[in-house]
Amino acid sequence: MVLKRRVGRSRSRIAALTAASVLVLGPVLAACGDDGGGSDSATTTEPAATAPADPAAARAEITQNWTDFFDPDTPASERAELLENGEQMRPALEALLTNQAAAAATAKVKTIEFTSPNDANVTYDLLVSGAPALADSKGSSVLQDGTWKVSVKTLCGLAQLSGATVQGC
Repeated sequence: MVLKRRVGRSRSRIAALTAASVLVLGPVLAACGDDGGGSDSATTTEPAATAPADPAAARAEITQNWTDFFDPDTPASERAELLENGEQMRPALEALLTNQAAAAATAKVKTIEFTSPNDANVTYDLLVSGAPALADSKGSSVLQDGTWKVSVKTLCGLAQLSGATVQGC
């Protein structure tokens, strides 16, 4: 009878030690596994990049392109090149520019926050004829065809604010 208890206790201890070693050593052994470049993406994921390779250059380009896009002296054809899907959105852009306030609007970029290598949130002041119209406005910029452009979402938001009905928005 005494022998049965000891054997029973020994088995319980062995089972507990085995379970503990699996819990402790399992992750350690997995971390030391083969990293030979297999295609199992579930185990080799890396955190997504939240900024372009050269954030300073991207910020400078976004600022310049927003300034040019919102410059009343920039022709609609050039503005379309600085707008996401510009050729498709050109009629919407031209319709918006028939609004005197929109045609006279300029933008002063204040901050740029990258949300991915191809997307950025832009905080800007919208000025009409040099006077503040919308301070701390929120917009976005997208990298399209190698150029940082004003997003369609931003254009459509401004169209909505101006009361203009713009096709494509």
